[in-house]
Amino acid sequence: MNRINILTMPASQSAPAHVILMLLLLSIAVYSPTYAADKTSQKKTPAIIDEIVLPQNSPQLDSLKIEAVAEVAAPASEPLNGKIAFDENYTARINSPVIGRAVSIKAQIGDTVKAGQVLMVMDSPDLGSALADARKADADLQLKRQAYARSKMLLDGGVIARKEVENSQADLVEAEAESQRTRDRLRNLGAGRSSNESYALRSPIAGIVVDRQVNPGSEVRPDAIFPLFTITNPDRLWASIDLPERDLSKVSQGQPLAIEVAAYPNEIFNGSVLSIGVMVDPTTRRIPVRCAVDSKGKLKPEMYARITPLSKNNLKVIKIPNTALITEGLYSYVFVETSPGHIKKRRVVLNIQEREFATIREGLQVGDRIVSSGAILLNSELAAGK
Repeated sequence: MNRINILTMPASQSAPAHVILMLLLLSIAVYSPTYAADKTSQKKTPAIIDEIVLPQNSPQLDSLKIEAVAEVAAPASEPLNGKIAFDENYTARINSPVIGRAVSIKAQIGDTVKAGQVLMVMDSPDLGSALADARKADADLQLKRQAYARSKMLLDGGVIARKEVENSQADLVEAEAESQRTRDRLRNLGAGRSSNESYALRSPIAGIVVDRQVNPGSEVRPDAIFPLFTITNPDRLWASIDLPERDLSKVSQGQPLAIEVAAYPNEIFNGSVLSIGVMVDPTTRRIPVRCAVDSKGKLKPEMYARITPLSKNNLKVIKIPNTALITEGLYSYVFVETSPGHIKKRRVVLNIQEREFATIREGLQVGDRIVSSGAILLNSELAAGK
C-alpha cells in the first residue's frame, strides 16, 4: 500500500477536507504514547507465589512441626553443655568409722530417712575394743580415786610423806583423762557404755537414700573407696558447666540461666550462677562453673543439660530454631501458618544467629505459628510450583 503524503500532494489532487481530518486522527491514535502504554499494560505480569495450601488430611502435615513463637529472655551466648549434680550442702556420703561386717540393712534406695535413723547394723570388733577400753578406764579411775583418798588419810595421820600423796593425785588425773577419752570415743561412734559389739550406722541428715554400696554379710572398712550410703535432698540440686575459655566473658556470678533437659523438652528451668572456677583446666581449657537450679521436683542428678546464660538487663526477644530459617541471598524467611493448612512464606530480620537458634528483630510477633521443622521441604515445593 502506497503511503499518501498530504503535504506534497499537488493542488489538483488535493483530498477532501474530511479525508484529511480522518487521516490525522488515525495517525495520532497509532503513534500516541498513551496508546503504547495501554498496550504495554495489557502484558500479563507473572504472579508471585508465596503460600502453600495443604489439605487437612495431607500426609505432608504430619512431617511438619508447627509451633507458636514466644518471647524469652535474651540469651547472652549460645547454650552450653552441663550436667545436673547433687547439692553438696544437702548431701551426705556415709562410711562406717569402724571395721566390721554388715548384719542387717535397715534402709533401701528410695527410702526417706530422718536424721539419726539407723541405716545398717553391723558386728564390729572395733566397737568391742572401744567398749573394753572404756570399762577398763572406768575401773582404773575408780581405783585411783580410792588410792588418792587413802593417801590423803595417811598423810593426815603422818604415816607417809606428801610426795606419796602428790603421786596419787597425778595418777588420778591421768585416769580421769583416759576415762574422758574413752567416753568421747564412744560418743563419736554413737554407742553407750552398756552397748555390745553390734554397731548401728545412722544417717546424719534427713533426706532420701539415692545409693547403697553394702549388702548383708559384706565386710565394712572406714577406708572404703565408695560410700556405703548416699543421702541427699532431691529438691536441692546444682548444675555444673565446663565453660569454654572463649565464653568466660559472657558469664558472671549471679547471672540468670535457662536450663533445658531432654526429659522435658518443652520446659525451661530457672537457675543462676553460684561460683566460677579460679583457674582453667590445662587439659580441656575449660573452667568449672557451679549453678543453682530450681528443679521443680523433676530433675535428677547426672542428667545432661543445655544451659543458656541470659542477659542481665531482662531483655525479651523472639527466639526460633535455625531449622525454621530459610536463607536466600542476603535475606532470611520463615513459613508462618496463617490458618489451618495455609502456610505462607514471610521475610524476617535477624537480631543474632547462633549455632542452634536465632533471635528475631522484625517479621514475627508473639503467638505466630511457624514451621520449625520441615521448612526446607516446603521451600523446595514452593520453588517447584513457580
